[in-house]
Amino acid sequence: MTQAHHDLARRFFAALSAAALPDELLTDDMTAWTTTSGVDAPRAAYQRGVAMLGSLFQGGLSFTVDSLTAQEDRVAAEVRSAGTLVNGEPFANRYVFLLRVRDGRIASVAEHFNPAPVEAQIKPLIQAMMAAKQG
Repeated sequence: MTQAHHDLARRFFAALSAAALPDELLTDDMTAWTTTSGVDAPRAAYQRGVAMLGSLFQGGLSFTVDSLTAQEDRVAAEVRSAGTLVNGEPFANRYVFLLRVRDGRIASVAEHFNPAPVEAQIKPLIQAMMAAKQG
């Protein structure tokens, strides 16, 4: 089971790097919590957020797994991200993900990360994108 959970986690991070989380990796009732949202979001909202985040980067945001620990229905992962934002700025962050697994799929994600680079670099891009859609 541990190896299967490791493999699932690696597929999850590869999908994050591709900015597209396929349904087959996630349970129908999957929820996700992130540091900046502070609330559980349903699967479709998390998938949309991942796609939107990917659109803010030239060539995507790459996630690198530094360590995985799997036990019972949980996988803990230390992860780094790196990419170049559409405005040309480099972006990097560090994360701890806690994935809950059920029936070979991810049932929940808790995504803990440093909010400072998100607030300083990503939030202004999202605000500009939303303003452009309204105007």
